[in-house]
Amino acid sequence: MIINSIENGIVIDHIKAGNGASILDFLNIDTKSHSVAFLMNATSRLHGRKDVIKIDSVEDINLDVLGLIDPTCTVNIIKNGKIVEKIKPHMPEKVVNVIKCKNPRCVTSVEANAPHIFHLINADKGEYRCEYCDEIISMEEDDIHEILHP
Repeated sequence: MIINSIENGIVIDHIKAGNGASILDFLNIDTKSHSVAFLMNATSRLHGRKDVIKIDSVEDINLDVLGLIDPTCTVNIIKNGKIVEKIKPHMPEKVVNVIKCKNPRCVTSVEANAPHIFHLINADKGEYRCEYCDEIISMEEDDIHEILHP
């Protein structure tokens, strides 16, 4: 399979196999304006299997989301066909309106305008705590598709 290189844009590489769709959904890239290549379950020397996303003509994405969904991924900024910067996202200390609380008694379940605010409590386990009800969400154990805020 051959995917052409991009002149200017972003390549998100070393995504844990299966997480690429969540990242692509959350980034909400306008595919009418930008070319997007999405490889799923590609062979990786480092991780065995990986997903890769190439986005042409995009220079700015939410690195907090990437660090939250997959802190092992790498973001390559491409200019004039060459990698000009490699970024290793990290798990953010605080996320707003990225994760949704699973607790049905949480204020965010009742109040539509209440922001979903979570604080990192354990980076090794990928655990975040809801600011309102103290519900703990684990990015490693919980289904990412169910906990991401639409």
